[in-house]
Amino acid sequence: MLNKELLYATIQKFGVEIDDNAFKRLDKYAEMLVETNKSFNLTAITEPDDVTVKHFADCLALFGMVDIPENAKIIDVGTGAGFPGLVFLLTRPDIKMTFLDSTKKKLGFIQNVLDETGVKAEVVHARAEEAGQNPQYREKYDFATARAVANLTNLSEYCLPFVKVGGEFISMKAAASDDEIKSAENAIGLLGGKIKNDTVFDLTEEMPRRIIEIKKISQTPTKYPRPSAKIAKNPIK
Repeated sequence: MLNKELLYATIQKFGVEIDDNAFKRLDKYAEMLVETNKSFNLTAITEPDDVTVKHFADCLALFGMVDIPENAKIIDVGTGAGFPGLVFLLTRPDIKMTFLDSTKKKLGFIQNVLDETGVKAEVVHARAEEAGQNPQYREKYDFATARAVANLTNLSEYCLPFVKVGGEFISMKAAASDDEIKSAENAIGLLGGKIKNDTVFDLTEEMPRRIIEIKKISQTPTKYPRPSAKIAKNPIK
């Protein structure tokens, strides 16, 4: 399913290498993704080379830019079909991963991939704004990740509450406008964060991408995250 040569060539540019066992797990995931997608919509991207680059290489490139220590505790917020969390975990099974999503069928797919590949993780069926207020998950993670289309202001309110002080929220985006990031700075500060790195890179010549690392420097005020309707209607200014 995955184009091995293309994957390796794309990620090598970022100093990322994976071993054959990791590749086999990722390949199984890709195969299950495309097969499951026939009956349940998980992705619009199904052509092998596109899946290889736009999903898998895109997620793996992060390992070349962010230091993820051994046994890091990560929550993938709104994980959907498992990007980036499942790619990270299948490459690095030492990671203590939590998959969070409000759609049970998507989490069922992730559990099937975990079962097939023999890798363990926590799977949580909940809305981000509810889990973020739950003491079991609030400020318990070294990293929160999101590969989402939501704007950075709202995404930070969903994700920063999960991160412990000293940890990081990593937002993976298309090469988003500088305006979006500038307008999110006040919200990020209010939520206890500070932008540490903002890296724009070319995954391929036609595919600019952006990774924003937000360091958690103080606890998130208890009123955040608010209910999703409030987040949508009244974003933090």
